[in-house]
Amino acid sequence: MRRTARRPRSGAPAVLRAILCGLSPTRRCAVSSFPRATLADVQPIGSSTAPPALDGRGEDVQARAPRVQVGLSRVGVTGVEKVVHIRDELFFARLECFVDLSREQKGAHMSRFEEVVNEAIGEVVLSESPFRAETLAQQIAELVRTRQGAERAEVTIAARYPEHKPAPVSGIQTQEIYTLHGRAVAYPHGTRRTVGVSATGMTACPCAQELVAGRARERLLADGFDEDQIERILDRVPVATHNQRGLATLQIGCIEECVEQIDAATLLAIAESSMSSEIYELMKRSDEVEVVEKAHRRPRFVEDCVREMVAGVVRELPQLDGRNFLSARQENLETIHQHNVVAERHGTLAELRNEIETGELPARQTSLEQWLDAGRSN
Repeated sequence: MRRTARRPRSGAPAVLRAILCGLSPTRRCAVSSFPRATLADVQPIGSSTAPPALDGRGEDVQARAPRVQVGLSRVGVTGVEKVVHIRDELFFARLECFVDLSREQKGAHMSRFEEVVNEAIGEVVLSESPFRAETLAQQIAELVRTRQGAERAEVTIAARYPEHKPAPVSGIQTQEIYTLHGRAVAYPHGTRRTVGVSATGMTACPCAQELVAGRARERLLADGFDEDQIERILDRVPVATHNQRGLATLQIGCIEECVEQIDAATLLAIAESSMSSEIYELMKRSDEVEVVEKAHRRPRFVEDCVREMVAGVVRELPQLDGRNFLSARQENLETIHQHNVVAERHGTLAELRNEIETGELPARQTSLEQWLDAGRSN
């Protein structure tokens, strides 16, 4: 077999050996004459020491001036969820925190909201005092306003918690879930706050009940019953009507110098009793018939529930300052309609007391936002 002549290798290795020797490519150098290098011998080019570590903090970008210098009404965080454990009770709380932002500042420091929330909750837990949503909201609002350097800070809290109560007849213990509401708006001179509750109950429609009673009266007359007998029957036998599940929300607002502690249990009792009947998660048959009969003997419109809540606050809390605020709201989930129905009333306690006592309409019905913003000028 004929062999072909082997071509000489490329000159690249020769050039490499020459570079290693510090010589020109035309001169030879034995690579084996150099000691083998290790990684420990390698040094960064142009430096004999490692560069300093970076701290990563950078400039405070939020403190810069914005391109468009316009102040913002509210900047903050929503959907903050916390579980608060006080003594043997658990509260599942959802929070919102806001501050106003000046036209000279590009942004708020969002991480400070979370820091303040954790700090305030820690103080409440360590104090082991009863959980008050409005007190926690006030603490957070005042801390946030100071640390963000804001003129106004606002915090809203809705905390769900369990409460045990007996069924109306059997007395069996049942666990019910309620919602505590707390809101605070902090200014440099003071803080306005609200405390409230939400409760679920049952209502019976008065209108449909009147219609059913009218038909019953006609049938009884046709069967030979006289008017007195019919009235006795309708008085003794609850008349059918359609029902709704109702959601009552009652809130009291306290001015800056308010020192009264408003018990959430008192507000809860007022809210539940404003509806046709309370409801229970667990009931025996004797409890069920009691709840149904009670509801149908106290038929109430959604409007009636709001008026009952207002009257209950005026009656049960006479010690409160007239400058304090009241908000009552009722939403009923309809059963024979696709829609729901809502009614509400708000105003200062002075406005509402005067209307109930004298029948005179107030010059205005102060809204919650108006009442909260009135604290800015005090």
